[in-house]
Amino acid sequence: MRCPFCGNLETQVKDSRPSEDGAAIRRRRSCSECGGRFTTFERVQLRDLMIVKRSGRRTPFDRAKLERSVAIALRKRPIDQDRIDRMVSGIVRQLESMGETDIPSEAVGGLVMEALRSLDVVAYVRYASVYRDFRETSDFAKFLGDEGLNQNSGVAPKATPVPKSEAKDPPRIERGLGEQDLSPSDDA
Repeated sequence: MRCPFCGNLETQVKDSRPSEDGAAIRRRRSCSECGGRFTTFERVQLRDLMIVKRSGRRTPFDRAKLERSVAIALRKRPIDQDRIDRMVSGIVRQLESMGETDIPSEAVGGLVMEALRSLDVVAYVRYASVYRDFRETSDFAKFLGDEGLNQNSGVAPKATPVPKSEAKDPPRIERGLGEQDLSPSDDA
């Protein structure tokens, strides 16, 4: 295995252990040239999968891309990384066990949505908003209603309108463009 720090081909395995429910081997390696340490994962790949996009274009399946899209949906959600890894491994195993080498992108999206729904409803809705290309708030409302995720099932209820006598004008912003006030908790 090539060292990612110096490019040396001579690296030593210092520790090996199973990970992701035995679906992968985690190896801790050390470079004999620069002394750098890094981790690699070894997984069984049953066949080379190709993803067929809606446009008909074919691209090789990329587990890292799947992991990134799931990580975006689960961003700032209280889900253990080990559960996420098991979910991704389960999706990959399902894709490999389909018996086909060409898999429609819709099939991958459907498996991800199914897995996210059972893991975290908020992440499920986030992923669905991108996967189903929501354009308006009405798209969200329709989706939540169709999926049974309305106010009776844990999703925040609709905001109640404030009577005009109690409504206040929003504070006037006196800053110019580029001078926004961002607190440390804001994402910039």
